[in-house]
Amino acid sequence: MMPLLDDPEDQLQHRLARLRRDVDALLTSLIPETGGPAGQLNEAMRYAVVGGGKRFRAMLTVAVAELVGAPYEQALRVAAAVECVHAQSLVHDDLPCMDDDDMRRGRLTLHRRFDEATAVLSGDALLALAFEILGDAGTHPDAGVRIALVVKLARAIGNDGLAAGQMMDLYPPAAPSPAHVMECEAKKTGGLIRFAVEAGAMLGHCTAEDRASLLRFADSLGLAFQIRDDLLDRTGDATAVGKKLRKDERAGRRNAVATFGLGRASARASQLARHCRDELSRFGRTARTLNDIAEFAVCRSS
Repeated sequence: MMPLLDDPEDQLQHRLARLRRDVDALLTSLIPETGGPAGQLNEAMRYAVVGGGKRFRAMLTVAVAELVGAPYEQALRVAAAVECVHAQSLVHDDLPCMDDDDMRRGRLTLHRRFDEATAVLSGDALLALAFEILGDAGTHPDAGVRIALVVKLARAIGNDGLAAGQMMDLYPPAAPSPAHVMECEAKKTGGLIRFAVEAGAMLGHCTAEDRASLLRFADSLGLAFQIRDDLLDRTGDATAVGKKLRKDERAGRRNAVATFGLGRASARASQLARHCRDELSRFGRTARTLNDIAEFAVCRSS
């Protein structure tokens, strides 16, 4: 169990720093340096997933797992799988046929650092690695739990999850309704966040009522996180955010800010954060880290 610090922000940053180190160490061991034709593939995979990112989704998995009494080592493996999928989604999202970005996390996108074919293949390999991690006996001793994790992740990122959200984003209707925009954002971002929370709960002991509250928390958090992304895209600093801004506006796509305006979008994110706190109230002080994460989701500057 990670140590508690007195200041909530210090506590969260301490936990994130440890988790970044642990996730990076695990992924580095799983994606070794190799020679031959596969050498560049492994190098690209490490470039995409090691040493970057906020580890927001990974922290969710670990915090929920701790809440339900699951071992840190198991949660770390699931967190690493989540980060592989998240990295894959960014690598493919940045490609010229998608969002056509040159910068990600303050450095060249993978297809700019290597090439487009390497970006496609490294994304495919990261996705495969995520399922390999979840299916490995080291993730959980119960094969039934491992199978459930694999199935839940497949659903979260497939044709009714992340991939569907990306498709809705790329090919919106001529006049998308607010409901369409919110559904797109929930699938595009919220699906993997929901999986990160649900997977953490699956590793330990959780009542049906507690799991339902955690899933409602996850749904509110995922949408709040994406709305904050939309706000940063309009008002943020490109250096702090680490990527090109106002992409949706230039592409003529509708996001929460374009649909509701800055004020209403910001108010909606704050309302969703309150929903998060309400769902976590049943857990008391043991949900402190999850409350800190929800606060971070709506206040972050990158």
